[in-house]
Amino acid sequence: MNLSYWEYKTWLSNIDYTIVGSGIVGLNCALYLKKQYPKAKILILERGQLPQGASTKNAGFSCFGSISEVLSDLKKHSEEEVLQLVQKRWEGIQLLRETLGDKPMDYQNHGGHEVFLKEQEDLYGQCLENLDQINSLLHPVFGTDPFKVHPNSFNFKGVKENYITNPFEGQIDTGKMMQTLLAKVQKSGVSILNAVGVDSYQENLDHVIVKTDQFEFKTNKLFIATNGFASQFIGETVKPARAQVLITKPIYNLSIKGTFHMDEGYYYFRNIDSRILLGGGRNLDFKGEETSTFGETALIQDKLEELMWTHILPNTPFEIDLRWSGIMGMGNQKKPIIKQLANNVYCGLRLGGMGIAIGSSVGKELANLVK
Repeated sequence: MNLSYWEYKTWLSNIDYTIVGSGIVGLNCALYLKKQYPKAKILILERGQLPQGASTKNAGFSCFGSISEVLSDLKKHSEEEVLQLVQKRWEGIQLLRETLGDKPMDYQNHGGHEVFLKEQEDLYGQCLENLDQINSLLHPVFGTDPFKVHPNSFNFKGVKENYITNPFEGQIDTGKMMQTLLAKVQKSGVSILNAVGVDSYQENLDHVIVKTDQFEFKTNKLFIATNGFASQFIGETVKPARAQVLITKPIYNLSIKGTFHMDEGYYYFRNIDSRILLGGGRNLDFKGEETSTFGETALIQDKLEELMWTHILPNTPFEIDLRWSGIMGMGNQKKPIIKQLANNVYCGLRLGGMGIAIGSSVGKELANLVK
């Protein structure tokens, strides 16, 4: 691509900070850099026409981890590490709400419920048995016991008589959240160039050369905030993880309200605009879903539909309206990677499927790495 003098001068010269990725982390990083350095020239590069990855494709849960997910985490992390993870998610949600406000992103607090199928006797029993222990562990985060036993008030079929509920969990409109965040960043004077893919970078003593699929330019500092796509740039242990989703057409007189989790968080559903959104199923094919390619598979989509008509809406006619997928960043640890990679290169990655909860705080911490 041949750039004119005007294009290069206006958009690609004298750049202080360049951020790769216009998702939740990248946009928040730009906001906090602008607060610290109001006169800085900041550029965000985004490969897609809209933010790719998971930021505009997630389910809109402001969640902290269901009880079975917390128990699963305790098998791989210490109690202190799990406490810090949940604390970070809780504080991240409050930061997001403070940054954007509840109304612009349609934040609603209807509580979050873990639903157990009747055949999940062992999992259900383990969660009930460890309820007091988990509540005691997480009490410092919420100032009270976060998990409570709740009757099957939404009349799901083929499930245990009780849910385990977290009354602090909420939901947002993902599109409104990202639209508001994008507008806030652009209003601050940050430039965003869409449909520009970054292929590589080369660090020099006092600057970085960024090579895109259309042009190359110089920046003083480079921030990588591409989460599930980060492995193309760095050797960190971040693997892509595709999450598949479907949503129904509007359902007359839908009474289901809240966010719902099943099977250690591998399935999740919620109400939105008189519809049910349902996602998950990555556990059916971990290897196949370890991909940075968007798309849906019959294996997972069929399972999602089966859950819908067997358990969630067994007596309610419904039609599927849309199907899509998003790409998350996972690893063998759930703690995000926020670090300096080289003199002038930084990264904020591995959100572990909790981008809404921790994306704001990861972006802020990423910006704060600059001294």
